[in-house]
Amino acid sequence: MASKFTELAIDCVDPHGLAHFWCAVLDYEVQDEDDAIVTIGPPELSGKNHRGPMPPRLTFAHVPEGKTIKNRLHLDVNPTDREQDEEVRRLLDLGARHADVGQGDESWIVLADPEGNEFCVLASRRP
Repeated sequence: MASKFTELAIDCVDPHGLAHFWCAVLDYEVQDEDDAIVTIGPPELSGKNHRGPMPPRLTFAHVPEGKTIKNRLHLDVNPTDREQDEEVRRLLDLGARHADVGQGDESWIVLADPEGNEFCVLASRRP
């Protein structure tokens, strides 16, 4: 049997603040937290009797230093109930900002979360 992708760990200065941002982006909820680590995941999958694929949880772990370079790994998000431009406006209102990573003229839009972690808002793929 192979390993399964179940969790993505993200180092950050403010785990609670960043977890709150990503909960709003992904419609996730806080599943576990303490002073230094916050884990979020989909609300309907927090029970142990779920069958089928499980979307990965995100864990935010406190580190003292801030982000300094471009991510080597990033998230892509897909708007499910609105168009890309509407979703980008929503994410900007939540605290994201536009980011230029040298992407040029592409169908996706690169944003950064409140701690500067880049992520893409895709245009045409729907989950």
